[in-house]
Amino acid sequence: MSNVVLGVTGSIAAYKAAELVRLMKKREWEVSVIMTEAATEFIGPLTLRTLSNNPVAIELFPELEPEQVPHIAHSDWADAMVVAPCTANVMAKAALGLSDDLLSCTLLSCTVPIVIAPAMNVKMWDHPATQANVTILKERGVTVLEVGEGDLACGYQGRGRLVDLDTIMSAVAKAL
Repeated sequence: MSNVVLGVTGSIAAYKAAELVRLMKKREWEVSVIMTEAATEFIGPLTLRTLSNNPVAIELFPELEPEQVPHIAHSDWADAMVVAPCTANVMAKAALGLSDDLLSCTLLSCTVPIVIAPAMNVKMWDHPATQANVTILKERGVTVLEVGEGDLACGYQGRGRLVDLDTIMSAVAKAL
């Protein structure tokens, strides 16, 4: 059985994380979910906890056993990590090595394969800073999936949609 840490960030596409967890469990992967605070505005932790059969981690400093450091515990446990959806903000943190929340600290401490599935407005995706961050992450061996194209939640059309879940699942399976 494989252990997968799923990071969920504050994108409208966060609701798709529920189906992603279901698909992972169907493959008999053990799933541990880390959500950013912003992600909880789009989907409730209870949904992901119920589907994963595991607690959902959000806080960097929860009240746990003193010997347990959450971001290290997650990175040690994982066989692979996937962030889906991944906002421009979290991609930038990962590219720059910033770690101010549980998800970004876990990404920074991970030594297993990482898959990132971006989701954002076309203007944000096309911005030179975002594209530079994608390049940096790829150079470091992170799998950054291409974005989908079509109607975006903000009313725009273009690139920036979360890629289909089958593509994400294939990338994670390959990483494992």
